[in-house]
Amino acid sequence: MKLDSVDIRQTASATDLVFEALRKAIIEGELAEGEHLRQDHIAQMFNTSRIPVREAFQRLEQDGLVTTQRFKGTVVAALSVSEIEEIFEFRALLESEMMRLAVPELTQERLEIARAHLQAFAETADPGGWGEANRNFHYGLYEAAARPYHLQIIRSSLDRVDRYLRAQLTLTDGVQRANREHLAIFEACRKGDADEAANLTRSHILDAGRSLLAILEKRRG
Repeated sequence: MKLDSVDIRQTASATDLVFEALRKAIIEGELAEGEHLRQDHIAQMFNTSRIPVREAFQRLEQDGLVTTQRFKGTVVAALSVSEIEEIFEFRALLESEMMRLAVPELTQERLEIARAHLQAFAETADPGGWGEANRNFHYGLYEAAARPYHLQIIRSSLDRVDRYLRAQLTLTDGVQRANREHLAIFEACRKGDADEAANLTRSHILDAGRSLLAILEKRRG
């Protein structure tokens, strides 16, 4: 099992640290769907009791990243094709509206930061870096809308599909296409065209969802 573990005996936020380590491993695909997560083993890895681990499991289950199965315990959640399709439809609706709200509030400083994230996504050759750079680009723009609850929901939705997106980017020309679409979104933002930026964001998300579903259906038979 691959986890970034630390000694948290003296840490008050043990649950938070276990939660973040597990969340990161799941969304980056280090923990595969269906993989069994043993409380005692994880507690030993972090040199803590089972209580913070159990609490972390509960938070992960609320976020839809793990599930509890009878006779097996806690396992990494797997998403069906219909669930993934629904999540992408939801993201397209919410994120396009976030972009529409954000564009009038974008400062030159935010645009320069977004440009840097755009470049980081285009230049990284590490699949692990694509997810982070992608989030940074989109979130950096959405934050201008000043809708923290909306952003929290977007983060949770993306967490549930991020590991699948990484596979899609690796197995297709998704990175090159995402680069082109990111650049178009950025240019619409730079020009202050909220409607165009929103429409491009919606198409960007729906296109990624369709590409991902095609890959999953093929791999799952």
